[in-house]
Amino acid sequence: MFVIFGATGKVGKATVTKLRAEGVPVRAALRDPAKAAPLAAIGCEIAIAEIGDVDAMADAMRDATAVQLICPIDPRAADAGGHMLQSIERMAEAIDAARPPRVLAISDYGAHLAIDTGITSMFRAMEGRFQQCSAGMIFLRSAEHMENWARYLKIAGETGVMPSMHLPLIRPFPTVSAADIGGMAAELLLADEGHGPSPRIVHGEGPREYTAVEIAVALGQLLTRSVVARELPRADWQATLMRAGLSESYADLIVRLNDVHNKGMIGAEAGVGELRHGRTDISAALERFRP
Repeated sequence: MFVIFGATGKVGKATVTKLRAEGVPVRAALRDPAKAAPLAAIGCEIAIAEIGDVDAMADAMRDATAVQLICPIDPRAADAGGHMLQSIERMAEAIDAARPPRVLAISDYGAHLAIDTGITSMFRAMEGRFQQCSAGMIFLRSAEHMENWARYLKIAGETGVMPSMHLPLIRPFPTVSAADIGGMAAELLLADEGHGPSPRIVHGEGPREYTAVEIAVALGQLLTRSVVARELPRADWQATLMRAGLSESYADLIVRLNDVHNKGMIGAEAGVGELRHGRTDISAALERFRP
């Protein structure tokens, strides 16, 4: 029995779909019962569990062969970092209570860095806390999700400009489709039993790196108009993110991450674990957002 938390999200849904296609039993753990029907339709057992509810999470993990976890992020939380750290602690308590033999946690590129990396520091904290649990651990560190760039479709469509905090605009960086990360997770869950020491570190990114300039071109192709990338001044980052609906604390986490990203420090940890490449390119990842 494979227990997948966050089963209605982009990563979790892809994991569940692949596991069911392989014919293995899946228990989809989700917060909202109203979203259960499509998962039940493909043969999933359904468990309802809030990430903050240790007893419900532990019950969902019962008799699991392996569990997949992803830390929920609330971009409007007054204390976004504190909210994530609380969720991490509750997940760890559930692991200790249920004692599944294996846990795969979706982590983040840069989680190995001891410096302040904003939101990525939360994933470093998650890895550290989960290593204290008795389960065998797999950390699937994900590059930035390609799908995140779809948030710029509206402004790009209206102005022909894609503002970017990735600087300089011609610097390539790793990015990956969330669906490819979900597929990698399924492969690891199916194949990892008895695989070496814990934790196992796997890095996931797309078929190649992209620049902000190339991503703007991909948006333009989707919108059938010319789109150019334009540097968003550092002084405008916080206010721009907050106007987009992020809380002050979450916006600050993103700003601090981008400061480190623009130094070229966010990537796969050199000489540690393995690197897997997804097959989805940026155009294909964005296609489902076509206006």
